[in-house]
Amino acid sequence: MKAYIFPGQGAQFPGMGKDLYESSEIAKLLFEKANEILGFRISDIMFEGSDEELKQTKVTQPAIFLHSVILAKTDPDFNPDMVAGHSLGEFSALVANGTLEFEDGLDLVYQRALAMQEACEINPSGMAAILGLEDAKVEEICASIKEEVVVPANYNCPGQLVISGTNKGIEIACEKMKEAGAKRALPLPVGGAFHSPLMEPAGEKLRKAIESTTFYQPKCPIYQNVGTTGVNDIDIIKQNLIAQLTAPVKWTQCIQQMVADGAVHFVECGPGKVLQGLVKKIHKEAEVSSI
Repeated sequence: MKAYIFPGQGAQFPGMGKDLYESSEIAKLLFEKANEILGFRISDIMFEGSDEELKQTKVTQPAIFLHSVILAKTDPDFNPDMVAGHSLGEFSALVANGTLEFEDGLDLVYQRALAMQEACEINPSGMAAILGLEDAKVEEICASIKEEVVVPANYNCPGQLVISGTNKGIEIACEKMKEAGAKRALPLPVGGAFHSPLMEPAGEKLRKAIESTTFYQPKCPIYQNVGTTGVNDIDIIKQNLIAQLTAPVKWTQCIQQMVADGAVHFVECGPGKVLQGLVKKIHKEAEVSSI
C-alpha cells in the first residue's frame, strides 16, 4: 500500500514552488488563486523572498501548504491508500484526500498561522530538539520542571523528540537533558511553543474557523497526529485538528500504525526530504520517495 506524507513548518526554502509555477498551467492557476485569497502575493515571497521573509509563521504555513497541495494536484500518479501530515501537513493531507477544498484548506491554514503568531506574541516561548534520549526519559524530565511550562511536542522518530515551552523552561530542560546523557539539546529557530498549552489562545479561533468550514467524506483514511490511527469520520477529524494545536505530534506512532495497517511505500509530498529520513529511522524496511 502507498502512503503519502506531507511536511510541516521548517521544510520551507527560498525559491520553493517556482519550477511548478513555470512548468504547469494548473499550478500557475492555483498559485494565482492563492494570491487572491490571501490578499498578498505569497508566490513572490516563495519564489524570490529571503529565508527571513519565509520564516514568518503567517508566510511559512501557507507556503508549505501550497507547495505540498499543488505537487499532489499536478502529479498524474497521485492515488494514495492513506495519508498523514506532520503538524501543518495535516491540512495539506486533508486537501489531497478530498476532505477539504483547496480554497477552504488555504483559508484554514492562514487563519491558523495568524492565530498561532498572536499566541506566540502573548507568550514568548520556544522549542528544542532532544537527540539521543529515550522518550520516557524526556517525558520524565519535562514533568519534573514544575515552575515553568515545558512539554514533549514532536515525537519525530526514536531518539529524536522536540520539546516545547516557555523560554526559561526550555533553558532548564536542555541543561537537565544534557546531564541525563542527551547527545544534543538544540534550541530551534521557531516563533514559539507550538503543540503546547501555550498555544491555547489560538485554539478558540481555530475551532470557530473549522466549525464554519465544509468537510467532505475522505477518499482514503488520514492518520492524524493526535490519535495516530486511520480516520474517516469527519467529526473526529475536526476534533483532532483543533486538539493538535496544544497536543504533541505523535509522528513515530503514526508511521508505526500505518506500517501495521499495510503501508509499504511512503511518498513525501512537499518541500524537502525530512519526513523520508524520519520514516526510515522509524521503520528501516519502508520504501521512501518524493514527488
